Amino acid sequence: MYKKLVDIEFVKGNGLVPVIVQDIESKDILTLAYSNKESLSLTIQTGNSWFWSRSRNKLWMKGETSGNIQNVKKILVDCDCDAVIYLVDTKGPACHTQQNTCFHNELK
Repeated sequence: MYKKLVDIEFVKGNGLVPVIVQDIESKDILTLAYSNKESLSLTIQTGNSWFWSRSRNKLWMKGETSGNIQNVKKILVDCDCDAVIYLVDTKGPACHTQQNTCFHNELK
């Protein structure tokens, strides 16, 4: 089933939806970020991962400073329309620590 931007439940998350970023080839989970309507719209328009930075209170495109751009190949929406997955082809590491994934620490 296909969903549209207007179907996304931004209201449930105070204007944001969680975005899981997954490598389209390896299926590795690369990061978890948040998008508002504008950043999700920019992702759809440009084909690059855009997010809303809760700490900096601004839009940002993954790779705008690092060059580690994520090309979004497909966007999946969960059944409640309140979370999305970006399936990406990534150029460089996803994490700001230069790790391939932000999920490189194990909880014990």
